[in-house]
Amino acid sequence: MLSELKENTPSASYWKDDRYFVLDQLLLPQEVKYIECRKPLDIVKAIVDMNLRGAPLIGAAASAAAALFFLETSKENGSSFYELTEMLFNTRPTAVNLKNVLSESILIFEKNIGNSSNEKMFEIFRNFSIEVHRRDKERNYIMGEKGAHFISDMMKNRKINVLTHCNAGALATCGYGTALGVVRSLHSKGLINNVWIDETRPYLQGSRITAFEMEKESIPHKIITDSSAAWIMHKKLVDVIVVGADRVALNGDIANKIGSYSLAVNAKYHGIPFISVMPVETFDMETADGSHIVIEERSDKELLMFNGKTTSPQGSTGYHIGFDVVPSSLINAIVTEKGVAESNITAEKIRGIFYG
Repeated sequence: MLSELKENTPSASYWKDDRYFVLDQLLLPQEVKYIECRKPLDIVKAIVDMNLRGAPLIGAAASAAAALFFLETSKENGSSFYELTEMLFNTRPTAVNLKNVLSESILIFEKNIGNSSNEKMFEIFRNFSIEVHRRDKERNYIMGEKGAHFISDMMKNRKINVLTHCNAGALATCGYGTALGVVRSLHSKGLINNVWIDETRPYLQGSRITAFEMEKESIPHKIITDSSAAWIMHKKLVDVIVVGADRVALNGDIANKIGSYSLAVNAKYHGIPFISVMPVETFDMETADGSHIVIEERSDKELLMFNGKTTSPQGSTGYHIGFDVVPSSLINAIVTEKGVAESNITAEKIRGIFYG
């Protein structure tokens, strides 16, 4: 199946021998440059500094950090490994993919640490990391096809205008993408008229990264300010909204990039389907609903500065939250590699997908 993938977008990360390389997304679209990671803290820093982002990619990078741990440690006890996993978890607490990959890592560690050298542990974890990357790319392709089939049926196979927010593409994942995977699959069927791209303040993941991917894949698109979205809907220039997700609660509420809630509310008012796309790994079966999801609050410096320059009065402060929660009542469908839950999304439907 992976052999069918055709992407012109650069890889977001890759292994080369005992080094892990991540694309520095802060430099896009002007420059394509990779950061060489030789130790776990290199990856921790890249996540914290937003050089790499996207829930699936953050989880995959964490698996690489776990492997690199065994290149620089000579300790036989596991205390430092547990400290590393806790440090990694705290880098981006809203994205549940990170938590799930770290849980897998701890299980592998506890199964092998008593009988394996550091060299063998590195090999075990590097192989695990490679598998994390492979499975993410494959399931993204499956999601793309399922989502495209669902939307094309809903839209009666006509060309459509899609609106998306932030970046949920190949560069937020290990290839192909979640929300943009659906867009790619629709485009491959000749069903995309235009993709409206919210710029997504303050890091401009839409105008810098999603537009970069759309250009690389020759998909027609236009960038808009975040505040233009409702008016574009009013003018009947949007047929469907497709976004990713960083966490899905048991009742179907999703946490996604700040601004997603506004889109969902406006979509409901204008009668436009709002669809979220994510792997089952993004489900948090221990969180009953969105009110219990931890929302990351980031430094207000990211909000009050642009391109290294202060854009607000010196005495001003900001409130910069990275995510918001879209209630399931505003979501028309959730697309995963295991299937699609549509209309009246409930805990029973989520369990059916998760355990199905």
